[in-house]
Order: sequence, then C-alpha cells, then structure tokens
Amino acid sequence: MFLIFDTETTGLPRSYSAPLTDFDNWPRMVQVAWQLHDAQGNLINSNSIIIKPEGYTIPFNAVQIHGITNERAIEEGQDLKTVLQEFVDVVNQCQYLCGHNIEFDNNIIGSELLRCGLENSLAAKPFIDTKNDQTTEYCAIPGGRGGKFKWPTLTELYTKLFNASFEEAHNAAFDVLATGKVFFEIIKRGITKVAEVTDLQTINYVAPDLTELYKHEQAWKERKNKKAEPTVTSNVVEKSSVDVSNLKFSHLHNHTQFSVLQSTSDVGDLVKKAIEYNMPAVALTDHGNMYGAFLFWQAIDKHNKGVKSHNEAVDKGEKTEDKQTELKCIIGCELFVCKDHKDKSKQDNGYTQVLIAKNRLGYENLSRLSSIGLIDGAYYVPRIDKDLLLKYKDGLIATTGSLSSEIPNLILNVGEEQAEEAFLWYKELFGEDFYIELNRHDLPDENHVNDVLLRFAAKHKVKYFAANSNYYLNKNGFDSHDILLCVKDNEKKATPVGKGRGFRYGLQNKEFYFKSPKEMMALFADMPEAIEATNEIVSKIEQFKLGRDILLPKFEIAQAFIEENEAEIESSHQRIIALKEKGWEDKKLSPEAIEVQKAEMRVIAEQFIYMSHLTWEGAHKRYPDMPESTKERIAFELATIERMGYPGYFLIVADFIAQARKMGVAVGPGRGSAAGSAIAYCLWITNVDPIKFDLLFERFLNPDRISMPDIDIDFDDEGRGLVIDYVINKYGANQVAQIITYGTMGGKSAIKDTARVLDLPLEDSNNLSKAFPDSLDAKLKKLLKPGGIDQKYLDGIKDKREVVEQSHNFRKLAEGNSPQAAVLKQAYELEGCLRNVGIHACGVIITPDEMVKFVPVTKAKDSDMLVTQFDNSVAENAGLLKMDFLGLRTLTIIKDALRYIKQNHGIDIDIDAIDLEDKKTYELFQRGETNAVFQYESAGMQKSLKDLKPDSFNDLIAMNALYRPGPIAYIPNYINRKHGREPVVMDLEGMDEFLGETYGITVYQEQVMRLSQKLANFTKGDADTLRKAMGKKDRATLDKMKGKFIDNCKANNHDPVVAEKVWKDWEAFASYAFNKSHSTCYAYVAFQTAYIKAHYPSEFMASVLNHAGSIDSISFLMEECKRMGVKVLGPDINEGFAKFAVIPGGTDIRFGMASIKGVGENTVENIINERNENGKYTSVFDLAKRLESKCVNKKSLEGLALAGGFDSFEGIHRAMFFTPDTDGLTLTDRMIKYSNQMSLGNDTSQASLFGGDDEIQITEPQLPQKIEAWGKLEELAREKEVVGFFISGHPLDPYKLIIDHKCNANCAQLKAGLEPFKGKDVTFGGVITGFENRTSKTGNAFGKLIIEDYHGSVELMLFGKDFVEYSKFMVSPLFVYVKAKVQERYGQPGSLELKIQKIELLELVKENIFSTMKLKLDANAINEELIANIEAIFNSSQGKCSVEFFVEDPAENLSVKLFSKSQKIAVSTDLMNELDKISSLTYELT
Repeated sequence: MFLIFDTETTGLPRSYSAPLTDFDNWPRMVQVAWQLHDAQGNLINSNSIIIKPEGYTIPFNAVQIHGITNERAIEEGQDLKTVLQEFVDVVNQCQYLCGHNIEFDNNIIGSELLRCGLENSLAAKPFIDTKNDQTTEYCAIPGGRGGKFKWPTLTELYTKLFNASFEEAHNAAFDVLATGKVFFEIIKRGITKVAEVTDLQTINYVAPDLTELYKHEQAWKERKNKKAEPTVTSNVVEKSSVDVSNLKFSHLHNHTQFSVLQSTSDVGDLVKKAIEYNMPAVALTDHGNMYGAFLFWQAIDKHNKGVKSHNEAVDKGEKTEDKQTELKCIIGCELFVCKDHKDKSKQDNGYTQVLIAKNRLGYENLSRLSSIGLIDGAYYVPRIDKDLLLKYKDGLIATTGSLSSEIPNLILNVGEEQAEEAFLWYKELFGEDFYIELNRHDLPDENHVNDVLLRFAAKHKVKYFAANSNYYLNKNGFDSHDILLCVKDNEKKATPVGKGRGFRYGLQNKEFYFKSPKEMMALFADMPEAIEATNEIVSKIEQFKLGRDILLPKFEIAQAFIEENEAEIESSHQRIIALKEKGWEDKKLSPEAIEVQKAEMRVIAEQFIYMSHLTWEGAHKRYPDMPESTKERIAFELATIERMGYPGYFLIVADFIAQARKMGVAVGPGRGSAAGSAIAYCLWITNVDPIKFDLLFERFLNPDRISMPDIDIDFDDEGRGLVIDYVINKYGANQVAQIITYGTMGGKSAIKDTARVLDLPLEDSNNLSKAFPDSLDAKLKKLLKPGGIDQKYLDGIKDKREVVEQSHNFRKLAEGNSPQAAVLKQAYELEGCLRNVGIHACGVIITPDEMVKFVPVTKAKDSDMLVTQFDNSVAENAGLLKMDFLGLRTLTIIKDALRYIKQNHGIDIDIDAIDLEDKKTYELFQRGETNAVFQYESAGMQKSLKDLKPDSFNDLIAMNALYRPGPIAYIPNYINRKHGREPVVMDLEGMDEFLGETYGITVYQEQVMRLSQKLANFTKGDADTLRKAMGKKDRATLDKMKGKFIDNCKANNHDPVVAEKVWKDWEAFASYAFNKSHSTCYAYVAFQTAYIKAHYPSEFMASVLNHAGSIDSISFLMEECKRMGVKVLGPDINEGFAKFAVIPGGTDIRFGMASIKGVGENTVENIINERNENGKYTSVFDLAKRLESKCVNKKSLEGLALAGGFDSFEGIHRAMFFTPDTDGLTLTDRMIKYSNQMSLGNDTSQASLFGGDDEIQITEPQLPQKIEAWGKLEELAREKEVVGFFISGHPLDPYKLIIDHKCNANCAQLKAGLEPFKGKDVTFGGVITGFENRTSKTGNAFGKLIIEDYHGSVELMLFGKDFVEYSKFMVSPLFVYVKAKVQERYGQPGSLELKIQKIELLELVKENIFSTMKLKLDANAINEELIANIEAIFNSSQGKCSVEFFVEDPAENLSVKLFSKSQKIAVSTDLMNELDKISSLTYELT
C-alpha cells in the first residue's frame, strides 16, 4: 500500500533543522489530503480535510498560496486531533508514505501529532519521495548547486512526464492528485524503482473523482472575490481635523550608501534633499551599522551653522530675506533582531527593527547595540536579540518598521495572534516611544499589514505615522538601485524579481524613493494624523553634538611626583583656568559644569608639569651645553602646549615609543612636521635635532589652531604589532581600536559591475574600462556631469593633453542609446557606493573609557582588536585620539643588518649616532649607487644624485623634497646653482635668510611660512593659514591673503610687481611643497641605509634580500649584488641558514634554505642545529645519518638538490638525485634508505652473548656511478622551479652586454604598464620560458610567448600575421631579441599594445654588435690619475671595438670629440664594471 499525501500550512519554518518539538518554529497545518493505493494503482481511500484554526490565524501570505482563508477554515474546518487520528489510521494501513518533497509534510504532521500529545507514527514509516536523484536526472533542469541539475518542482516534473501542466497547484487535494499520477508514472517508466512493484505493465493509476471538490473550490473563490475584506483606514482611531496640506513632514526611515550595496543614496545628498524640501528633520536608519552617523550629523551641523549665521544677519538688519529653519538631525539604525545573537550554529538573520535615538543616552545605547551586533552577533548579518533590547532600550524610539520587521512579517507569514503578541511586547518595552510605521508603496502585502496594524492601533491605543522607507533619492533612481542589488547578489538584471529558484531579489516597484512632503501629503490625505505624528516624533528628539574636543586617555602619574610638585601644578592649573574662563562664560556654563571643567584642567596641569620635568631632563642630555636660544625655544613650545592643553598627548606617545625601544623594536627618527618640535626631540619621540636642522612644528605657529598634534610614528614592520599590544595592555582592549576604511566603487569598478549586470559582452566591458581616462582625478561624476565635463577637473588636467583627449572621447561613449552608453549612465549613479569595509593601514584610536561610549565599533575579520565605525576623515572631529603606528620595512632592514654586522664583525653600531659627514656614504650617493637606499632608489633620482654630487646632509634633505611632481622641475636649477653654473638670485631683499641653504629656490613649506612673516609681516597664525590654503588650493582664502601680502610687501618697501611674481611662484609650487621636517627625517633614514650599504655591503644586501618580497625584486637585488661585487651563492647545507645570510668570516651571501620550495622549516632548523652542535657535514650520507629520519624525506632532499644545496660535496651533481642507477635507486632513495637503517640500527642495539655491547654495523652507501650530469640550461631551469629565479647563474649571462646596452626597456617595465612607452620603439631581450597555442571561437589560430629577462617576465600575444611569422619562436628556452612599437589598439582608443616589428635570436645579434665605445668625461674631473686609470683598464681589455672620447664642460656647454686611433678594446662585463666605478665618466656603446 502507498499513502500519497500533501499538506497546506500557515507558512514555512524558520529553521528546517529544528526539532519537531520546537512548536514556535514549525508552522500549523491548514489542510491535509491523501490517497491510499495498492501496488497496481487502484484507489483504496482518499480524503481532503481543512483544519479549524485554534490559537492561531492563517497568515496573509499563506492565503495567497493555497486560498484557504480564516473564514473558510473556521466555517468548514474540523478539529485537529480528530483529523490526525483519522490520518494515522490510514498511515497504519500503508507500507510506504509517498509525496513530493515529503520530508516537509512529514515534519509538519509530526510536529502537529506531538503538539496534540500523540505519538509520531510517521517517523517509523519508510517513504518514497518523487523529488529524488532519478527524477532530477530525468528532468535535467540546470541551475543546481555545484553545476548539477536542480531538484524539479512538482509542476516541472508533471509537465516533463505528461507534457501538460495541472491546475489548482498549492491546494493539497489537487497536489495529491498530481503527485499520485506522477508517482505511478515514474514507477511504470522505471525512472524510480520500488522492490514491491515487479509487474510494471499492470500499473494503472486510478484517481479519485474531484469534480465536486473543484466546484466547491470555485464557489469559495467567487465568494471571496465578492466579499473582499474592506480596507481598514484611520476611522478606527480618532481622526485629526487638521488639513494635511498645512502640516510639515519629515522622513524617519531612510537608507544611504552605508547600507552596504542596498542603497544608492549619498548621505550629503540625502541632507540636501531634506533641506530642499524644507523638512523639519530627517533621519538616518541604515541597515545594521552606524557608519554614516557622524557624516550625517556633520552635514546637518554645517547647514545649521549657516542658518544661524543667516538668521543673526536678519536680526541685525544685514539681510532682508526671511529667516531660515534649522534641520533636526535624527540618528537611528535598522538593526537585525534574532532569537540568540550569539548562536552561530545556524543561520538566523532575524527581523529588522528600526530604532531612533531620542537623546544622547539613546544614541549611546544605539551605538552599543550596533557594536554588539557587529562584534558578537555577526553571522551573515550583524544581529542583536531581545535580551539586548531589554538592556539598552532607554532613550530609544521603536517603530513597527517595514515588511521585513517582526510584526509585519508575523502578520504576513505566521498569524495575527502571534503578531499581536510581538506588538504588545514592544509596546510594553518602549511605552509611548513605540509607534506604528505605515508605508504605502502600493504593495498588496503592505496594504494588508497596514490594515492589521491600524486595528492594533485602535485596540491598544498606539499612534501611527506616515513613512516611505527608501533606498534611493529620486524616482528615476530605481534602475541604478536595482543594478546595485544585482551587484550585491551577483545577479543579472534580466533575471525576474521574485522568490525561489530562477528569481532574484529586487524591489517590487519604483516607489521606494525619498518622496517630497507634497507627495507624502497626497499619499496620506485620508489620514493627516499619520503626517502629524511625524512631527510629534520629531519634537521628542533632543539635539546633541557628536563633534567634540579630543578625548585623551588618562596618563597615570606617580602620586609622589604630584605631591612633590604641588606648587608648580597649582600655578599651571590657575594659568589654564584663566585661559578658559571667558569661554565658560560665553557658553553660560553652570557652576557645577565649571567645577567639572576645573577638575579636568587640574589633570592637564599635572600632566604638563610632569611633561615639563621629562622635557628639561631630556634637554640636558640632548644639549649638554644648552645655549639660551635653545632654552627659549623649549620654553616657548612648553607654553604653547600648556595653553593648548595637550601635554597628555606627548606623554602617551613618549611612553609607548620608550617601551618600543625597550622591546627591541626599531623606531624611526620621526615623521611629518612633528619632527620640528624640540620637545618631541627632548622626549625621545623623535631622533632628529630640529634646532640643528632649523625645523619647526607648524602647530606652534598658530595660537588659534587649538587641535591635537598629529605625530605619526614609524616602527619596524615586524615589531609594530608588539607596540600595539603594549598600548592595548596599558589602556585596555576595550579602549583601543583600529580605524575603519570604506571601500567604495570607483569609476572602472562601477563600469565593470554595471556591464556584467546588464549583460554587456565582456570585450565591450573591457573596452569601456580601458577607455576610462588615465588620471587619478578622473571620476564618472566629473566626466559625465550633466552639461559637460566638470570644469575644475579640466583645469587640473589641462597640461596633460592625452588625458584631456581621453576624457572627451570617454564622454562621447556615454552619448546616445547604445548598450555601452546605457552602462555608463547607470555606472555614473553607482560610483561612490560603499562596497565593503576594511581597516586603516596604521591608524589607532585610544579613548579614556570604554570605546563604545564615544563611537560605535565593529571588529576586524582576522583580529580581536576593535575597529571604529567612523573613518579617519571624521576621527578628530568626533573627539577620537588618533595616532598612526606605521610599519616601515626599511627599519626592519636596518635592524637585521645591524644584527648581521654584530654576528660577523663583533661590532655594535648605534645607527642613531653615525657621522652625518661620513665621506664613504656621500661617495655612494655621488655615484648614484642607491638601489635599495630608502627614498633614493629610482633611476631618475640616481641620475640627479650623480649630477648633484651631494656633499652635505642639506643636499639630501633638499633632494628628498624636490624629487616629486612639481618641484622636480627645480632640480636642474638647484644642481647648477650648487656648482656655480647658474647665479643664485633672490627676488626680494632679505629672502636669502631663508632661501640661502637652497640656493634661492623655495623647497620647503616652512620657507614660504617664514618668508611671508618677514616680507609681509604675516603673523605666525597667518603663515600657518597660508600653508594650509596653498596645500588645499583654497582659492577664496588665497585671494584674500594675496592682497594682504602685496600691500604689506609694498609697505616694507618691496617692489609690488616682484612681490606679485613671488606670490605666483608660491602658488604654483606650494601645492606640492614638502614639509622640511618630514624630508629631514626620511633623508636621515636614507643616510642610515646608505651608510650600512657603503660600509657593510654584504650584511646590508642580505637584509634587503630577506625583505624583498617578490621574486622580481629579489632578481633585481641579486643583480645589484653582482654589480657591487657581492656574490650571492646558492644554498649550501654547510654554510647556509634559513634566510639569506653572509657566510661567516666572508663577504659572500648564501641563499636561505627555508625559501626552497618543498623544504620545510623543521628540516632547515634540524640541518642548522645539528651542524652547529656537531660540525659540518662531510657527505650527503653523513647528513642522512645525523638528521632526524623524518627530515630525510624525498621532497626536502630533492628541493635541496635542485637548488644546489649539495653541490659543495666532491663527486656530486644534481642529476644523481633524480636518475636511477643500475640498481634502480636514485641518490635520494639511497639517502632515505640509509637514514632509516641508521635510525633502526640505533634503536636495536643488543647485548652480546659474550657480555659486551654490540651495535649493528651499517656500511655507508656508495655514490651512484655513470650518471650523466645535466646541461647548464637544464640545471638552471630546474633550479628555478624550486627557488623562483636563477641563483647559480642566468641563462642570459652570455648576452648580458646586449641586454644592458642595446635594450631600452626590460620585461618588468613593460609588464608594469605601456603608457611610458606610448608611441615609442622599444627593444628588449630575454629567454622564452613559456608559450601557448590557441584557437579562437571563430577558428583562427593565435598564441602567446612568455619572455623573461633579469628583471621579470612579459607576455607577447601573437595574432594573424604575427602568429604566422613568429610562432616558430615558440620553443623553450630560446634566447631572443625583440623590436616592437607601443601603439593604440585598432579601434580601441586609450588601449595600448606591444606591436612586434622583429624577433631575432640573441646569438645572431651578438656577433659584431658593438663597434664603438663613446666615453664622456667632465673636463673639471680630468687629471693624471684618471687618465692612468682609464689607460690601465683599456690595456687589460684589448680587442676590436673603437674608442671615442667626449670632453665636456657643462658650465660653458662645450663638448670636444677626441679619437683614439691605436686603442681598440674588447667589450666585456668586467670592463663595464671597472668603468662604472669612475663616477666622473659615462659611456655609450654603439
């Protein structure tokens, strides 16, 4: 017997894995229908019964599916227990339970049986599901998980079997009819096999006659249509008599781009819209976070300040316009409330819940709830639970929310009784601060919810308000928002909106926008009280400031110190109070508030006196013979700090820097303008003397700029985490946080995402992205701005002709109605949308108390450290003490190099005490040999250094500041003036005082500030304002200050025309001007690295190699080692270490064994430890014998062999480890076997019969014989497999001179980008390391060559004729010389390609390639020693290449060409290396 059955229910369970006894989880049964058949398909019994609802109602959405209303269920339904007993009787007659997705129906009935106290007799019955693997394969519907077919629905399976659909789906009786027919058909066809049914031909499914039931169903439908429930409107409560048109309206449920990938509304634009509509208030209620809260408050605060200013002007009669109204800021959040926010065993996103902060307490509680949701409750979404609501409800207003909120959702999907229970829970919790939210988006579901909510309102006396939950600002923003949702869910816009497979999420209509008050009045014209209620809610909101002064954590000072210095502390306290009293009066603070302020000032006074004590203590150490001027400088800075009130900041920084040094963490000498502070130097915060280098801290210049100093600190990148841990331990994990970053959609990203969603072909999408202008300033909002490209953007790129052309061409692509134009128009709307969040690379926040009291927080993915929800742009305004803990790799390099020097030479070097006049270091700079020297390693910088020939630290400071966009143009002038080839001219008298050190060229911001004071009597504050205005290109401020500058210069007897020129020079320069303090600090670090490189090259390069990062970088640095004469040898088990290291007692560097692919850290550690304890290994078998057997494994041994780790042993070559000998064993096999034997032998020592101890004697194996060694190319190729690059040599070495002197580009440069080579012919050489032969969709052959040189690799694509001509080079390894041109692709403006012109074999090019060497000599450097040196070099390199000399006098711009008739040379790498050592000589090979 087969019992085929189906149920209709009140909905779906929240969890399918919940136990059947979780009665709140499992929905109620509304209808059950069944058919009982024998094995031949004969009908034995059938029924269809509706259950009378008791204790629940059938929810709206369930009625939409099965059509059974509460009215019908009550009228014709039967008692549940009676129905269940009848069904169980039938169950007991059957052998199998059958159905489609039968597990669901089993669970529904099983839960109902348990609810009624009956045994679940279904649990023991075997069942057959028509939704099985066989029917899935039969239907073969794509779209399942992992590329498989998806489960068929009953309709899909029925249609496939019978080529027809069935009516009345989702009614139990008719579904059972269809299921029965399907069930017997799949058995009959053998799709699903049942052991008890053997004679398939006798199956004849007999269906019950449902004619009368069908008529009954139709009658109920007609009755339902005639008697539709009337819409309940506001007449159920007391109606307002106010005319809706006279009311104000405020939107209280708004989402912005901070509702990640769910809204396109910009925070600033939302505020502007509310202002445009003259709303009294506007709320921010983003999903699950408060990321945008401060920006939202800040935008409204800025507007309100303008309103106040305007209204004051009206009151004074200065303006005649009407007064304006301030906009009230309402901060809220739409949180996710689940059952248990800490339960992550199953997905439970909960319901959304709108909460609004009524006051500061409410804001703090909302902040805490949001933080808990993101930190503890994050699981798919950030979640809280009702227990947390109970705990943090104070100061909050709650609403019933939207359809995804609990009460509306229960109304639709569970039942009105359960919804009312939840309604009363919220009412009880929030009291009069609980409101019904009525949205009218013209949705049937929403209309039904509103009807029920209005009944609740009347019954329970709860007020309701009008809302329009929105996700975009304007009605025409629907499409771009819909695309955003597709981006979020990785969907296509063409996929229909709906639920279930084959559908995607999307808003159901275009009504979810920020509607105007006029539109809202029309929408709620029938219930003005709903509009009026928004004003009641707004009136409840207390305004509070989110912006505040910086909050410093308390720095503990010993009580003994305070007691000993009480008099000084009290004196400071009184001075600070005197400075603050007027401000307290202006703010009209109460006496109690003033006392609180005084107490805070007392803490500052204690910190100031303690800081003063430490400062003077440090000053006497820094300046043993302290002049009066230095004392005055320190005293001035101390007074400034006391006045501004931030001694605690300096104490905190000094404390963790001191601790860093104690922990062995390298600390940078300083960073940014803070290095200009003498106090920072005396407290050992910085290590560069600001007085010696004439530095200043601009914060001390402007007494009106009372803001926290911004001291950024460099730590070695490996020790940075230790310092952060110290800060966390000192102040508490709940008071230290990193800073969030917001990842927004850039222009190209928006284009690619939109193109995918709109199904634009990939090639077209790529072309659009490539057409995007090559400028960091390029934005879709600027390029596609209505009315034309943004003028400020065009002004900024006017000197970049190509970018201007690209910009105009790009805009043309957006014109018209092409698919590409449609993509760009929608991408324009998406640009700037928040896509994800990250963590600021170095920013750390410290607060005086629990972090969440001051800012909402979240947590990093891979760390337990807190992260602020506000980003760096608002941290200071939000009162957050922010410090940058930067990890500087160079400091790690220095630290490791010093350790190597100590190990190899026994010398302890204090890197902060080296001689800044060291001759050898300056010679290195003068030769431009600055590869791996911090900040001075670019080719352009090296050329400038060779020309400059720096001989003082000031030169290095200046070069660091000048070598950047803008000032770089002044470098030739600086060089020529230094060497007397150009006169030093000062525009105005007196400028030499500050421009003398830079030869009359303005290099530093400080020079502009000081000159403005000297020439035009600017105050220190004016000078600082000028610096900021120039840096930010603040035209309004600059125009205002320009007049003052010119007038004051004239008053000081300076020529106003020349003063005008000076001002223009400053404007052009200052936007790029560098801070001298920062430049000095980084020049100092550069000098330290150069010093180590000059004096200890091997140790320096070993350290640099260990921190190089990429394979390309290591390859480049190994070439630098070769140039320096430092050999980098392959790994060796007797001399190598885990990392690159200098061989003890020598200068060569050994490759680190831990970097060999396949060689584990444990094996390397075992090799080194055993070698250190018992001496070097004598053979490979000695190694096998001495190492732990687990370390003697095939992978490790072969890796060491391929890398050359055993090459130093006599009679060994690498092929032995891989080629079997006559006994079938490789050397690797013999080593492993020997190791195992030795290990076993040591474990089985036995006592001799004659009383002594004997050990098993194991003979050491012999090396394999007659194994042919690999060729050099094969050896190098295999070496590269395990190391990533070539160590023991390079295949290109025979062609190195061609690569160096006949190529104008290398593979790494070409791979990095073709833009620098646009329109140019390029030549490069390399070895072919890979190739591919392919066929396009159209059947055309094409291919790819991978060419590698000393610097990296690049891919060359071969199409059409190029493929035919050059495919013969698809052989590895071939050594080739390539000539190509960089040009735009055909039909793709802005997209560059490398067009091959010729490929030759390097071996053929090598013959007679160099005919002449041209040497250029500086006339001023020629002497007998130089001539003798050159002659000796040439005499040792006799050959066929001619030599020409060019003697040049740069000052006179003269060049004399001289020939050498007798001297012929052989061009070689050794010759080049010798010539490279002569700094006054350059050469060219032709």
